[in-house]
Amino acid sequence: MENFAHDIIFKTGFVHLYWGHVVMWLIAFLFIYLAIKKKYEPLLLLPIGFGIFLVNLPLTPLMGVNEHGERELINIFYTYGIKTEVIPCLIFMGVGALTDFGPMLANPKTLILGAAAQLGVYITFFGGLFLGFTIPEAASIGIIGGADGPTTIYLTTILAPALLGANALAAYSYMAMVPIIQPPIMRLLTSKEERKIRMRQLRPVSKTEKIVFAFTGTLVVCLLVPPSAPLMGMLFMGNLFRESGVVERLSGAAQNELMNIVTIFLGVSVGATMNAEAFLRPQPIYIFILGLVAFSFSTAGGLILAKTMNLFLKEKINPLIGAAGVSAVPMAARVAQVEGSKADPKNFLLMHAMGPNLAGVIGTATAAGLFITMLAGK
Repeated sequence: MENFAHDIIFKTGFVHLYWGHVVMWLIAFLFIYLAIKKKYEPLLLLPIGFGIFLVNLPLTPLMGVNEHGERELINIFYTYGIKTEVIPCLIFMGVGALTDFGPMLANPKTLILGAAAQLGVYITFFGGLFLGFTIPEAASIGIIGGADGPTTIYLTTILAPALLGANALAAYSYMAMVPIIQPPIMRLLTSKEERKIRMRQLRPVSKTEKIVFAFTGTLVVCLLVPPSAPLMGMLFMGNLFRESGVVERLSGAAQNELMNIVTIFLGVSVGATMNAEAFLRPQPIYIFILGLVAFSFSTAGGLILAKTMNLFLKEKINPLIGAAGVSAVPMAARVAQVEGSKADPKNFLLMHAMGPNLAGVIGTATAAGLFITMLAGK
C-alpha cells in the first residue's frame, strides 16, 4: 500500500515542478496579460501564452510521443501543421484574401520603401554570426526583422528547426509591440515638419489592375526566387479570390473560418515549443535581443530611405510611411497614421502607409526565399 501511494504521488505533476516551470508560467501570464489588458495582437498572444502555460505543466501528454508511438495532442498540430509548413502558407492565403493591394499599386514608389525596411534582416544576420550562430540559424533569426510571423516560422522550419520556438515567439512578440517600439524611432529620425507632410489622395485602382497584379506578382517573385512560391503563391491566390468577385464563399472562408482555425493551431503549437528546458538558456535570450535589433533597423531603414527620396522628389512623401515597410499588417500602417496625426490632426496617412506595409510582406517573403536558395541543405 505504501509503494502504491508512493507511485501515485510521483505520477502527479506537483512532485516534478521546478523553478523553471514557474518562470515560464510568468512569461505565459505576461503574454496573456498583453493580449487581454493591452489588446496587443490578442488573436496570437492569447493562444501562444496558453500554449506556453500548458507545456510547462510537468508530465502532461501534449508535445511528446506515447508508449504506442502515437503523437500527443499539440504534437500533432505542430508536426502536421508547422513542421510540414502548411499553417504558414494557409495564413498567407488568408492574408491575401484580406488584402487590398490598391494603395501599393496607386503609388509604386512604396515598393522601394518596403524593400528598404528589410535592412534589419541583413544587419541581424551578421549579428547572429557574431554571436556564434551558424549561417542558417543567423538567417532564420534575421528574418524576424521583417516582422512577419508566418515567414519566420516557414524559414526557421527549413533552416533551423531547433530555434523555431524562440524565433516565432520573438517575431510575434515584436509584431504585438509595434506601437511601443516604432514611435520613439520615428520621432528620433524625423522632424515635426516632416511628420506634418500631407500626401495627395491616391488614385482609384481598377479591379482589372488588381487581378493582373495577382498574376504578375506571382510570376515575377516565384521565377526570381522559386523557394518563395509556397508563401507568395498562397498570398496571391487568396488575393485573387478577393479581387475576382466571383468566389465570395472561398474568399470569406479564407478570411474567416480557415484563418481563425489555423491561427489557433499556430498559436498553441508555437507556445508549446517553449518548455523551460528549451527556453531558459542563453541562446533564446540572444534571439530576443537580435530580434529587437532587427525590428529597430528595419523601421529605421524605411524612414531613412523615405527621407532620402524626398531629396529628389518634387512631390514629397511623409517619411513616417517608410516605417510601415515592416510587414506587420496593418498595425505598422496604423502606427504611422497615429504619429502623423499627432503632428497634424488633419493628416491622413493610413492608406499611404498601407503601400509600403504590403510591399514589406512581399519583401520579407522574397528575402526568406533568397536565404533558402543559398542555405537550404547546408
